Amino acid sequence: MVHFVGAGPGAQDLITLRGAELLKGAGVIIYAGSLVNPALLGLAREDCRIYNSAELTLEQVLDVMKAAQGEGLDTVRLHTGDPCLYGAIREQMDELDRLGIPWDDTPGVSSFCGAAAALGAEYTLPGVSQTVIITRMAGRTPVPGGEELEKLASHGASMAIFLSAGMQERVQAALLRGGAYTSRTPAAIVYKATWPEEKIVRCTVGTLAAAGDRAGIWKTALILVGGFLGQTYERSKLYDPAFTTEFRQGTDAPAQGG
Repeated sequence: MVHFVGAGPGAQDLITLRGAELLKGAGVIIYAGSLVNPALLGLAREDCRIYNSAELTLEQVLDVMKAAQGEGLDTVRLHTGDPCLYGAIREQMDELDRLGIPWDDTPGVSSFCGAAAALGAEYTLPGVSQTVIITRMAGRTPVPGGEELEKLASHGASMAIFLSAGMQERVQAALLRGGAYTSRTPAAIVYKATWPEEKIVRCTVGTLAAAGDRAGIWKTALILVGGFLGQTYERSKLYDPAFTTEFRQGTDAPAQGG
């Protein structure tokens, strides 16, 4: 069987308990190159065969999985963060279905969650944004029509931009073309969130490219943008003493007839 496992954003102890147990029991591990903390491989048993998928094609990855299945060995396909985001897992799952090899998927903590934790940020602040856009800048891998960064930026929502740290000038220009963000809109670049070498650069949309250049960050980083990084927001209704919920009565409750 093949187990797709999310390794988490970087810190060794941010893998799920289920994911850690699957690593301990695997006969074969295929891990996502420098994106996965190699310390996690220390959970593997001594006789486990370990492959770096950065050096392999999809066909070669599948060959490893087929060989392991033929030997009765469980394979862990270890992806960074949560494999549902930019993990290229669908093509693997479809081929495994075609080959009759069973698989399952264990989610992980995404780097966009790790980056928010590093910043002490909440993407969905009342009165600021209730929407999070997860996207990337078009590069060698294109984006579908209608998903260009400037179009998504027109919403002014909280945004987590993956796989774009090496294109910060283009990202900055696209964000400003969207019209909803200004040069003063808060932004941040988070390099290797939750890793020991984590680096945080706070800036604005207008200073994004210069800030990234000064910090020497050009890969393995998330760009976060939006008012949620600012200081102004509304208090949550859920915990407002005036707000009535299923579990408690607030001061806004209608008076009971007598």
